[in-house]
Amino acid sequence: MQSPPRDPAVDDIAPTAAILTGYDERHLVTYLRLLDADSDGADWQEVAKLVLRIDPATEPDRARRAWETHLARARWMTEKGYRHLLYGGAPH
Repeated sequence: MQSPPRDPAVDDIAPTAAILTGYDERHLVTYLRLLDADSDGADWQEVAKLVLRIDPATEPDRARRAWETHLARARWMTEKGYRHLLYGGAPH
């Protein structure tokens, strides 16, 4: 696996598959940034704008949905997804 991009474009909804996906691999940095922001108690709207690059002032529903689903996926990565990385990453 090559290094993930630092600031890839995000989908409106993060994956929910029970396995690691290519999308997950490309968004490892995004997931880490979301977890850091959450740990710091950052406002979700600021995080959506800065990390996900979705403006909650102009697209509040899309921003909220993207933030919620990507943060949930980031948490999944810390609980289960990381194991897939240890065994070679996403199936290709």
